[in-house]
Amino acid sequence: MDYYTWFIMKTEPAINLLIIASLLTACAIALDQTPVSGSDNNTTPSITTTDIPAPSSENPPTLADCPMFPANNFWNTPVDSLPVHPRTDAWINSIGRDTGFHMDFGSGTWDGGPIGIPYNVLSGAGVTWYTLDFYYPDESDPGPYPIPRDPLIEWGSDHHILSVDSDDCTLYEIYDASFSGGQWSGGSGAIWDLDSNALRPAVWTSADAAGLPILPGLARYDEILAGEIKHALRFTASETAGYIWPARHQISDPDSIPPMGARFRLKADYDISGFTPELQVILRAMKTYGIVLADNGADWYVSGAPDERWDNEMLHLLDVLTGDDFEAVDTSAMMVDPDSGAVR
Repeated sequence: MDYYTWFIMKTEPAINLLIIASLLTACAIALDQTPVSGSDNNTTPSITTTDIPAPSSENPPTLADCPMFPANNFWNTPVDSLPVHPRTDAWINSIGRDTGFHMDFGSGTWDGGPIGIPYNVLSGAGVTWYTLDFYYPDESDPGPYPIPRDPLIEWGSDHHILSVDSDDCTLYEIYDASFSGGQWSGGSGAIWDLDSNALRPAVWTSADAAGLPILPGLARYDEILAGEIKHALRFTASETAGYIWPARHQISDPDSIPPMGARFRLKADYDISGFTPELQVILRAMKTYGIVLADNGADWYVSGAPDERWDNEMLHLLDVLTGDDFEAVDTSAMMVDPDSGAVR
């Protein structure tokens, strides 16, 4: 789905070289970015380095004054100090050691619709509630679900509707949503208390194949402006089997690799200094919190929410990442209870 145009802009002024070099060095120290001596190939960022604050992990991620699950939740816990999983080579080879990454979100449209998985923030008191007809009813929460008159819905095959009710901080997620005859229906649905670490019942799906919530794994542009993504990112792979904690659901027998719920991280020694400040926010999150295998799809496709502030050409620069730049993480020591997303 290579719909971007690779470009590099030259922006090195030749005025007062000593002053500019000093300023670049100062910015590099503040943003973990080392100037590259002798290079005049730099991508012009859409915002300046001074617009992005230094990272801070004192508080868990939030949206609309609601937590994106508790601070000690699996999604919100750093994994940069955990051991490498013993099956790291097999899992990465399965997905693609030489396969490039793709940021599956951006601005504008692709093939007629927004790029990424959107979400709705609403007050449940002001919208209509629907009891949906699911074609996986045995593994769905019956609802009802609050759906605005014209909801933001994922373009393409999955048709996810994600909604946060800011009245009580509840997340509602629907897979394959459709509207006909005044009634909504869908494939499956899951309701999440954002103040709780509770997981789905064992072997249940959610609105995602892994049985996990979708929204806490999306890259959001507001997090770029804040200077830090404080959670793991969701990604997809074409072939999976089985599942490991905290995932709850598999789509085939566990006789191949990798499983749903597998977590990977960008290797600590991967040099991010040549990337723009915006991309460094994403790359630091990949090093610190990692990425979680949550659905079947194109290999190494990382999920995010559409936003007109994304610079698509800049995001395309992350296509240089490959599976070989990552390693699988052994998260087994994090688990407190197999039925909880809380970590030790």
